[in-house]
Amino acid sequence: EMGDAEKDAPELAALYGAVGGKSTPLQPLFFAVHTYYALLMKFLAIELASLQEGALVGSFAAILPSMPDRDLRRALTELENGGTFALLGINNFLEGDFFGWYLDAWDEALGNAIRSMSRELSDFEPATSTLEPEHTRDLLKKLYQYLVPKKLRHDLGEYYTPDWLAERLLNQVGYHGETDKRLVDPGCGSGTFPILALKRLRQYAADHLVEPAKILEAALHNIAAFDLNPLSVIAARTNFLLALGDLLRYRRGNIDIPVYLCDSILTPSEYGDMFGKVYRLHTVVGDFELPGELVSAGEIAALAKLIEDCVKNDYSPEDFMARARRELSVTQPNTDTYLEALYRRFYELEKEGRDGIWARLIKNAFAPVLVGKFDFVVGNPPWVNWESLSQEYRDATRKLWKDYSLFTLSGHAARLGGGKKDLSMLFTYVAADKYLKPKGKLGFVITQTVFKTKGAGDGFRRFRIGDKEPVNVLAVDDMVELQPFEGASNWTAVFVIQKGVPMKYPVSYLVWHIKKGQHVRPEDSLEEVIAATERDSLKAQPVDSKSLTSPWMTARPRALSALQKVIGQAAYKAHAGSSTWANGVFWIQILNKRPDGLLVVRNLNDVGRLEIDSVQAAIEPDLVYPLLRGREIKRWYSAPEAYILLVQDTGTRAGRKENWMMVNQPNLYSYLKKFEDLLRNRSGYQRYFDTKKDAFYSIYNVSSFTLANNKVVWKALTTDIAATVISVHHDNWFTQSKPVIPEHNTIFISTESEEEAHYLCSILNSNISNLVVRSHSSLFYSASILEYLAIPRYDPSNILHLRLAALSLQAHKISAGQPCEGSEPSQGLAAIEAEIDLSAAELWGISAKGLAEIRKSLEEL
Repeated sequence: EMGDAEKDAPELAALYGAVGGKSTPLQPLFFAVHTYYALLMKFLAIELASLQEGALVGSFAAILPSMPDRDLRRALTELENGGTFALLGINNFLEGDFFGWYLDAWDEALGNAIRSMSRELSDFEPATSTLEPEHTRDLLKKLYQYLVPKKLRHDLGEYYTPDWLAERLLNQVGYHGETDKRLVDPGCGSGTFPILALKRLRQYAADHLVEPAKILEAALHNIAAFDLNPLSVIAARTNFLLALGDLLRYRRGNIDIPVYLCDSILTPSEYGDMFGKVYRLHTVVGDFELPGELVSAGEIAALAKLIEDCVKNDYSPEDFMARARRELSVTQPNTDTYLEALYRRFYELEKEGRDGIWARLIKNAFAPVLVGKFDFVVGNPPWVNWESLSQEYRDATRKLWKDYSLFTLSGHAARLGGGKKDLSMLFTYVAADKYLKPKGKLGFVITQTVFKTKGAGDGFRRFRIGDKEPVNVLAVDDMVELQPFEGASNWTAVFVIQKGVPMKYPVSYLVWHIKKGQHVRPEDSLEEVIAATERDSLKAQPVDSKSLTSPWMTARPRALSALQKVIGQAAYKAHAGSSTWANGVFWIQILNKRPDGLLVVRNLNDVGRLEIDSVQAAIEPDLVYPLLRGREIKRWYSAPEAYILLVQDTGTRAGRKENWMMVNQPNLYSYLKKFEDLLRNRSGYQRYFDTKKDAFYSIYNVSSFTLANNKVVWKALTTDIAATVISVHHDNWFTQSKPVIPEHNTIFISTESEEEAHYLCSILNSNISNLVVRSHSSLFYSASILEYLAIPRYDPSNILHLRLAALSLQAHKISAGQPCEGSEPSQGLAAIEAEIDLSAAELWGISAKGLAEIRKSLEEL
C-alpha cells in the first residue's frame, strides 16, 4: 500500500520523464526504479565476487556491451537465477527475486539500456569497494536517495538508521566483535547493524590474530539478518559482500550470505499430529506444509533445491519422491505424505506459470527457525501503527498480539484510540522470544511512546514473555529532541533489555539534548554526535506504583521520590472538548445582527480537512455559543475568536430532534440541511450514533459539563500544561452571557464557582503538576492525567486553597494586562508562579529540597 505517497507520483514521473507523464501510477513506476537499483547492486556484487577469484575470472559487466540480444538475455537470466554467483561460490546472493521481471518484458530498447549501464559500470574500479567498503556503502545509500526523492521516501516511511546511532546501540548491548558471540538483526533494512557488527568482528579478529578462514566462518555463522523487503535484502547482501571483501578468498566450498528474505514475526508455525511435527507456512499463493523431520534435520535448503530442480526438469511426483527418499532424511510415514503434496503444489504452480521463486522463498522463510539463538538481537524494527497494517496482516498476527498480552484494552476504550498499537511492540517480543538466548541482550531503536502511552503501551510494559520468562530493561536513551532521522519528526528512543532477568525499577533513562549552536547530521560519527550533545541522567519508573504496567515517569531520583506524594486519583474528573468531525460546518463567524435578532453568520469552511462550501446565512442566536480553540489558550489567558453551533441535547447526548429544530430554529435547521449529505457521512457520526434515529447534525462530547459556566481548560496537544480559567462570555451579539464551549483539542474540568476553577488552575500550572504530567506523557495531555494527580476537592474554608485561588486570579489579571501588584508584568507573574509552586508543595507536603529537584528535572526533560 502506497498510502499518502500516491500524491508524490507526479514528482517521480517528472524526474524520470515517464511515458505516461504526471498521470503515471506510482506503484509500477516505483517498482521500475527499484528494479534499476537492484540490477545495479547485482552488477556491483558480481564484480566484487569475481575480483576475489583473481585473474582466472574476468569482469561480468565488461563483456555485456558486446553481446547480441539473445546472449545478453541468457547471461542476465543466469545471473538472476543465481547461477552466476553459484559458480563463484555464493549460493544465495540471488534466488530468482521479484526484480527479475524485466527478462519477460525484453525488447531491443531494454537490451541497449542495460548495455549502456554495464558499460558505465566497467569504468568503475571494483578494487575500491574492497579497499573502502564503507565508501561504496555510502555511495549506494546516496544513489538511492537520488533515485527516490526525499518527500516520497518519507511518505513511505523509509529512513536510514544513521551509523552513529547503530554504533551507539552496539556499544550499549556490549557487542565488541567477539568471534564466539552471535548477533542478529531481524529487520535489517540495507544492513546497517550487521555490517557494522561485521566490521567489529574483523577488527577483533585482527587484534587477536585469528586466521582469515576462521574469521569468514565466524562472520557467516555468527552474524545474521532478516528482512521482508526484497530490495532491502539485495542491498544488505551487497553490503555484506562488500564488508567480507578479501575474506571470500578463504572460503572452503560454497557459502550462503546470512541475510534472509523472510518475515521475522510470522515465522512458519509448528503443530503436531499423531505422526509427528509439521510446519505450516502461509503465503499469498496458499499454505505450504513441511514435515518437521526435515526441518529438524536442517534440510530445508536441500529440499528447496531438490524441488526446484525436479520441477524445472518436469519430474513426476513419483520420480521426485524417489530422489527425496535417497537424498533427504525421510524415515517417518507422514514425511512421504507431506513431501508428495508439497511437490504436487509446486508442480501445479509451475504449470500455472506462477512458480519461479516459491521454493527459494520457503528456504528463506525457514531461516528464523533454523539459524538458532543469538547472544545479541539489535536493530531498528518497523514503526507501523495497528491501523496502518493491512487487514490480512492484522488477522495473521492477531493471535501473536494476544499470546504476548499486547492487547490490554477492548470495547469503547480501544475504539477511542486506547487500543492503538505499534508493530515495533510485537516485533520486540517476538525477537526476544524466538531469537535471543537466555541472559542475552536485545537493543532496539523504538518509538518512545511505548514507555509513555497509557492503554496502548500497557501490555508492552509487562516485560514478560508469555506468563513465565521476564525481561529486564537495562537502559533507555530518549532522543526525542535529537531527531536522529533526517527529515522525520518522531519520538525516537533506544532501549536495551536482558532476557530471563526480572524487571527492576528504577531504570536508567538518559535524555539527549543538542548543545546551543550545534547540530547533528546523519553522516556524523558517534564521537561528533557526543561532542555536539549533552545528556541528562534521569530515572524512570511506573507512575502508579500499584500498577507496574502504567506509563513511566522520568525525573531525577530525588524528584521521583518527592512526586510519590502527588501521585493518586484527583477528586475531579476531566472531560474532552466538543467534537464535530466537520468543524467547517459547526464553527462560524458572526458578521452582523439584524434588527429582528437573527445573526448573520459565515461558516469557517477552511478549517479541517473536509472540502466544505462557504455559506452565509441568517440564523437564530439561541444555539450559538462562544468557541474556545486550543490555539487561543495560553497559560493564565484565553481569547475566544469564533463561535460554535451547539445543537446537541445534553440529556440524550444526541442532536436535538429535527421536528423541534424545524419549529423552534427554522433558519438554523435550514442552514444545517444544506450540509446533510456531508454530515451523515462523517465517520464519527456513523460510529457513535444511530443513523436511522439520531439527528444528522449530532456531535460528540457535549454534556451538561460542557455548558457549565466555570471551567479550567488546557490544550491537549502541547509540550507542557498551560491551563486557564474560562467563565461566562459577554459580547454584543447576545442579550445575555453565555458559557464558553471548548473544542476537541482541549481538556476541561467544570466547577461550581470561579474561585474553585482558579484553585485548580494554580495547581495544574504548578511545576509540580507539570513534572508529573510531562514525566509520563509524550504529548497528548488527555483527561486521564487526573488519574495521577491527587488534587483534593476545593474547600472554601481552607486558607491554602483560598491562597491558590487568589494567586491564579492575579496571574490571569497580569496575563490580560490588567493592573496588579508588581512593577513589571513578567516579574510579577514569575513571582506569583514561584509562590504557587510553594503553595502547591505545601498542599502535598513536599520539602523545599524536593521542590528544587522537581524544578531541575523539568529543565532536563
